[in-house]
Amino acid sequence: MDRYESHPARDMAVRSMTAVEAGDRETWLGLFAEDALIEDPIGPSPFDPEGKGHRGLEAIGRFWDETISKMPVHLDVRESYATGNECANVATITLAMPDGSRAIVEGVFTYRIDDAGRLAALRAYWEQDKLRFEPASAP
Repeated sequence: MDRYESHPARDMAVRSMTAVEAGDRETWLGLFAEDALIEDPIGPSPFDPEGKGHRGLEAIGRFWDETISKMPVHLDVRESYATGNECANVATITLAMPDGSRAIVEGVFTYRIDDAGRLAALRAYWEQDKLRFEPASAP
């Protein structure tokens, strides 16, 4: 993301992605406003059967524990658009599975900050039926 101009919402997106890639739960949770919302993905999913998202720090912490903490995550942003108090990143997320295989998600990931500069909403636009799996590389 170094190739993009600094913008408050984009800078927050970078801080969020950096904490996720580092597996740093406390730093990541510290970015969010008390009443923040995560929808990843938007709508019903195995992570959120009712499709209402994860609102508030306690629910966001559970989301981390049940999803992000399970395996290393790498985010590759191809495009980034920031305006107002939001940033939208076109990105690939790669999840490293314990057996060496990888799950790959293509999507658009939006970050909205509040007036205090806290992360108010993180929304992920990706289609579950387009999730790709790559087998582990042969030794």
